[in-house]
Amino acid sequence: MLLLLACVLETAPVLDGPVVASCDYESPFSGESECREFYGSTLEEAGESCDGVNATARDGEACPLVDTLGTCTYDSDGYQIRTVVYGTNEGTCGSNRFGCETFANGYWDASELCAEDAGLVVLSDPFPLAEQVCMDPIAGEPPGQSEDGKVCTWEIVSGATEEGRHFSDYASCDPVIRQRGYAPVPPNALAATADARLEEAGYAAEDAWVRTQINAGSCECCHSSDVATEGAAVFDTTAKGGLANQFNDRGLAMGAGWIPTVGFGTYPPEDNNGFERSSPENPYLSIIPTTDQPRMMAFFEAELAHRGLTRQDFEGDVYGAGPLDAQLTYEPERCSTEEGVDADGVIRWAPGRARYVYVLEADAANPTVQPNLDTPEGTLWRVDLPADGSPVYSGTVTYGEVPAGMVQRVPEAGAPPALVAGKDYYLYASADVLYPISRCIFTAGEPAPASCDTRGGAGSLALAAAGLAFALRRRRAG
Repeated sequence: MLLLLACVLETAPVLDGPVVASCDYESPFSGESECREFYGSTLEEAGESCDGVNATARDGEACPLVDTLGTCTYDSDGYQIRTVVYGTNEGTCGSNRFGCETFANGYWDASELCAEDAGLVVLSDPFPLAEQVCMDPIAGEPPGQSEDGKVCTWEIVSGATEEGRHFSDYASCDPVIRQRGYAPVPPNALAATADARLEEAGYAAEDAWVRTQINAGSCECCHSSDVATEGAAVFDTTAKGGLANQFNDRGLAMGAGWIPTVGFGTYPPEDNNGFERSSPENPYLSIIPTTDQPRMMAFFEAELAHRGLTRQDFEGDVYGAGPLDAQLTYEPERCSTEEGVDADGVIRWAPGRARYVYVLEADAANPTVQPNLDTPEGTLWRVDLPADGSPVYSGTVTYGEVPAGMVQRVPEAGAPPALVAGKDYYLYASADVLYPISRCIFTAGEPAPASCDTRGGAGSLALAAAGLAFALRRRRAG
């Protein structure tokens, strides 16, 4: 699993011999063209990597270096990958560079087009925040549990509609897809095998119940071929055969709660139509939002036992949410001399324009995603930019003074507590949700010492490298 790192590679890595293979593909996260080259790997390893993006490895052939934004070279499972990012939109240079350096711990070699990188900024299609929508029940369904018999559903990855209903009937999948990148991905190879257990009434009933639980949540948007625009991702609730057979071993462990998936975020069940999933308070719950955690976990535990797997097989595996977890557990280092809050309260961050600005206690957790991880305990001040607002520049925001066009989220009203000279605090400025520009520790009233560049972002390239359907297909940095 890739980890967020504070310092970037300053010199270009030496490629390990001739290129073994390459493959062209459309990034499932950004929709843009990319190409991977493999060095020091076997042809089989290259083929497996390319299969993950629905591409075919070409033996011994390099990627063309025409109309590129740059390349990202990084280590992967004992060999090297150099990913070529194609495009002509220089506005995406910053996100790709920061993503490469931060998430892949790679070396970004910019093309001439990206040589003058002005920093990370998201000007269009920012991350859609959660909204609750309330609708009358569709024809033939009973009244809803909310006021006037309506059905109320949070339009967010963590959201679920009422049990027995379909999420897509009561909420739009569009914001969900934009919050988590979607791509059709084939299921586990076992999905093609017949499963005699479906002839057993009890097993078939549990299989059907799990499918209805998944379809009541936003998971339906990506995991039902009736709803997913280009086909289901990894597992399909409408597919024939055993649902559990579609999961790989690690996916089953997350379903059983053996691998915590806290990083995805969750609502308390009383705010989410009774559905809950893994949370900081209860990390070893299923990744699948459900109204009955013991029953859901038992279904996946039974499949793991059927495959001869135990908890010990996953001991120490604490990353269930990929880069979401990596951001959640990131250890901020000292701010550079360009970052921090000066004696007059002026906030400075690394190159880039921010939509979110936080000042937190030095030991606060990292802000990540709604609904329960975006405002960690210890947040002293937070201001957000509405979706249609213009991102702000470093040096234009003063602690405690809400910039024109922004909204103060913390505290709900009034001024934040004054910063104490000589005390350490945590600065977090991001171009959008999970697009960090600066995330570092500063000392109030004093210039911070020079250190590693703490800039970071979630560019499409790096998230593709991490293999998590997380980057946003329609988002563009510009």
